[in-house]
Amino acid sequence: MKDGLLTDRQMEVLRYRKQGMTQQQIADIIQTSKANVCTIEKSAMENIRRARETLTFLYTLDATPLCIVPSGTDLFDVPSMIFAEAEKTNIKVKYDTISLINLLRESRSQACSARLICEDIQVYLTEKGELYFG
Repeated sequence: MKDGLLTDRQMEVLRYRKQGMTQQQIADIIQTSKANVCTIEKSAMENIRRARETLTFLYTLDATPLCIVPSGTDLFDVPSMIFAEAEKTNIKVKYDTISLINLLRESRSQACSARLICEDIQVYLTEKGELYFG
C-alpha cells in the first residue's frame, strides 16, 4: 500500500496477527524482539483508530445526529429505535432491519458484544437515508 497510513512492517505484523500468531512467533519470523512487535502493532492500531475517526468525521459532515443508542441496549432493539427517530425527520432509512444490524456490527464491532451494545453509539442520518455510527 503506497502512501497509506500503515508502514510495510505494520501491515506485515497485522497480517501475522490476523493468522493467529503470537507476538513472540512474529518476532522470531521478522527477527526482532517481542517488545518491538508489540510497539509496531500498537502503532498500527493507533493509525487505524485515527483513520476511522477521520472517516467518521467525513461521513457525518453532511449528516445530522439522529439519536444515541445507549450502552446496554439489545442489538435487535436498535433498528426500531432508529426507524422511529428517522420517521420524525421524514427521511426514509435506506436499510432494512437485517442490513441495519449488519451495518452497525461492521462499523462499530468493538461496541457490540454478542447481542449487547456495550458503549453509547451516536447515530447520524443523511438526507439520502444513509446511516453512520460515531
